[in-house]
Parts: sequence; structure tokens; C-alpha cells
Amino acid sequence: MATPHGHCDPAFNRVRDLLQEKLTSGEELGASICVNIDGKNVLDIWGGHADATKSRSWEKDTLIVVFSSTKVVTALAALILVDRGLLDVEEKVSKYWPEFAANGKEDTRVWHILSHASGLPHWDERISMETIYDTKASTDLLAAQAPWFKAGESSAYQLVDHGHLIGEIVRRISGKSLKQFIADEIAGPLGADFSLGVAEKDWARTADIVPAHPAPMPEMDPKSVVGKAFGNLTLKAEDAQTPAYRGAEIGAVNGFANARSLARIGSMVSLKGTVDGKQYLKLKTVDQMIQERISGVDLVLFMNVRFALGVALPVPEAITFVPDGNICFWGGWGGSMLIMDLDRRMTIAYAMNKMGAGILGNENSKAYVNAIYEIMADKKPSVSL
Repeated sequence: MATPHGHCDPAFNRVRDLLQEKLTSGEELGASICVNIDGKNVLDIWGGHADATKSRSWEKDTLIVVFSSTKVVTALAALILVDRGLLDVEEKVSKYWPEFAANGKEDTRVWHILSHASGLPHWDERISMETIYDTKASTDLLAAQAPWFKAGESSAYQLVDHGHLIGEIVRRISGKSLKQFIADEIAGPLGADFSLGVAEKDWARTADIVPAHPAPMPEMDPKSVVGKAFGNLTLKAEDAQTPAYRGAEIGAVNGFANARSLARIGSMVSLKGTVDGKQYLKLKTVDQMIQERISGVDLVLFMNVRFALGVALPVPEAITFVPDGNICFWGGWGGSMLIMDLDRRMTIAYAMNKMGAGILGNENSKAYVNAIYEIMADKKPSVSL
């Protein structure tokens, strides 16, 4: 039997037992789950294996690529600049990045990018991953291309280029690459084991990603937004194992972390800007971050989504495992998840290596989150909570 390791407040035994069941059944290979309430990790567990051959155990400090859960951290980099008065989300992107005004993008606002409403969900051409790894070359292509629709008219999820767009704004203002800015201003000060890419010295503790069987794709008009986005997509899950991917800066999809480090970073939002007595964001900035900017059926995801600044807001009828309330969240391809609940001062994070189908959550992440919210609703937490 696969027994999870780590700390579990008795109130959350149900979640630990659920992880154990899924590790034993093979539904999970290796995973970590963390719940932080009021700045304290009441659940911080991990278990299973870091590779498909089960030759390496998933340890306390095991890292894994979290794909689009990275986007939350990238957004927080921009929000730190907003907090410091250096970035205004209502301003035109071209104020900070003049070249971006080319080809009909002169009126695109910063919030359009943060909220997936820029009209640039992907590159016009099917460019190689090697070009995407070249941050300057691939970002210059985005600056030059025309939007696929007028910014602000709809959302179209920025699959892989989200971090290139935000990262260039961060670089123009701070003088630092997005990777360096996150290291210096977020991961470092918080003591969070998170980075864009992963240093070679840490490869030995980095789990292998195990792709899901590809889900059949519906027929798409190749000229539609979704048809062009997925038609031009070159990213494969296995790329995360390569030295080139691990050495790159892809602020949309190549964050390496575990549940503990994701929860630590997410607590910046759940705790309304202040962690361990240090203010990372003012309350007004957090409030600004979680205001709805655009909603409706996303032109790439084809589901009903409400986007704020770099995060999604609850849509219980579409994303059933995230309840209504003062909550924001996003997840990663295959299943990783980061939920920031300001009402409960609670952060939930999950990271794993056996991918499920879909872009937002897998069956396991849904089960864990449902169990956590059921526990919170029971109002029978242990004395320590």
C-alpha cells in the first residue's frame, strides 16, 4: 500500500486517505497536496513515485512541471509592478513596449493581456519549440503580428505565449527577465521552491511527467481562433523532460514546483497581500486583481470562463469543483491546480506527474478539492484549525 508522507491535521485525514487510495490503485503515480489556512500548512502531503518505472520515490522536495499553473505566478510578477505604481493595467501596452503597437495593436491595454483578451492566443505560424525557447525571437514575432480579433471583445486563452507577453512588459519596466524577477521578488523572498525552468543541479529531484492518452479532438475550422491556436501548437508534454525546455523561460507553461511551493506563492493572494508579516501586495492591489474583466465562452477553451487579472473566477456551472465566493484560481495541463480562497484565507495546491485529460483539472484534482471544501463546510475542524 502506498502511504503518503508529510503533515496532516486530523481534520484533513479524508484527503490523505484519498491520496493513498489513488496511489494504491494507480490513478496517481506521484503527487503532492498542500492546504494552507491563515498562513499555516494544515495539510502538506506527498507520495508515490517520480518516474514511470517506480525506481524513484516522490520525496518532500520533489519538483514537477506544473504547466499552466505557472500563469498565476507570472501574473503576480505583473501585479507586483502594479502595486509599486510602475504598471497601470488600464494603459496601452505600447506605453511600456512601443513595438507592440504594430499591426493594429496600438489600443491593446495591459489588462487585455493579463485576462487572455489580447487577441493573441498563439503565434500566427506553427513555430518550433526551439523558436519559443528563444524568448527574444518569439516575443518579437508576437509584437509584429496582427491580433486575431479586437482586444477586449472576448477571451481566447493564451496557451503558450501568455508568459512571453507579460514577461516582456515585466522586462521593459524592471530591466529583469521574467525568470529573474520571479526568483528575486516572489520565490526568493517567500522561500518557495519554484522557478521558471529548472536548474541542472535540481534535475535529480525533478519527477518525470507521464502524458495522458491524447483525447480525440473535435473537428475544427482551421481558420477559426481555436483551429489556428491548436493547429499551430507544437508543445508536447514530453518536452518538459528535455534540457532545452528546462533551461528556457516560458512564463505560461514551464514553472517547476510542488504543492507546497505553489501554496506558499498563492497565499500572497489568499492572505490579502501579507505573508508572515511581510506585505507583498497592498489590499487594493489584491482587490484589483480579482475583479472580473471578461466573461463568456472562451474562444480557445470552449467553456464558460470568467477572467480577472491573471486568474479565473468561479463559474460553478462550468467548473464544478470550485465553489462560488471570493475565490480565484487556475490550473495546469494534466491536472495541477492552485486555488486562492480569500473568504477562508485558504490556499489549495496540487501537483502530480501522471497527467489526466484536459487543460483545467483532472479527476483526481477535482476529488481532492471537493473533499477539502466538504471538510470546510462540515465546520468540524480540529482544535488546531
